[in-house]
Amino acid sequence: MEKHSILLVDDEQIVRESVGYDLKKIGYHVALAESGEQAVKLLTERTAETQFDLVITDLMMEGMSGIDVLKEAKKINPEIMVIILTGYGSLDTAIDSIREEVDDYILKPSKSKDFCFRVARCLDQLDFKRKIKIYETFLPVCSVCKKIRDDDGKEHGAGEWLTWEVYMRKKAKIDVSHGYCPECSEEILNEAKN
Repeated sequence: MEKHSILLVDDEQIVRESVGYDLKKIGYHVALAESGEQAVKLLTERTAETQFDLVITDLMMEGMSGIDVLKEAKKINPEIMVIILTGYGSLDTAIDSIREEVDDYILKPSKSKDFCFRVARCLDQLDFKRKIKIYETFLPVCSVCKKIRDDDGKEHGAGEWLTWEVYMRKKAKIDVSHGYCPECSEEILNEAKN
C-alpha cells in the first residue's frame, strides 16, 4: 500500500491519539493538530512534494470549526480529500459540509473497522482522480500517420482520429500554413537534382 499522508485535527487529545494510532497501525503517515488554526498552519507549511492527501477534522472545535478547516484546506489544495468527523451531526452541518465539497461525513463514535474502511475508500478516490489527471495530459498520436485522437466528450479511447492540422484548428483555433523547414527543403532539392 502506498503510504498516504493524513492530517488529523481534533481538540480532544484522546480522539487524536486513538484515531491516530488506528491509522498509523494500518500504514498511514499521520500528523496531529489540536486546533483548526494549527491544522491550517501545517497545511500551508507543506511543500508540493509533501502535501497531505487527506484531512480528517472534528466539526466542533474552539476557534476554527471543521467547516472552516474544510474551506481552508480546499483553498490551499483543491485536490485534498477532507472527512468531517463529528459527535454532533445534524442535517444542517451535513448540508453545509456538502456545499463546501466534503468527501465524507462520519459520526462519532464510529467502529474502527468502519472508520478505516471509509478512510481507505476516500484515499482510493484520490488515487483514481490522480490517475485520471495523468491520463488527461497525454495526447494520443498515431505512430505511423501522426493523426491525433480527440476524446473530448467521448469515452477515453473512443475519439475520432484527426490530422494534426484539423486538431489544432478545432482545439486551439489555430490555422496552419504549410512550408518547408531548411533541412527538408535541402533534402527535397537534393532529391530533385538526382
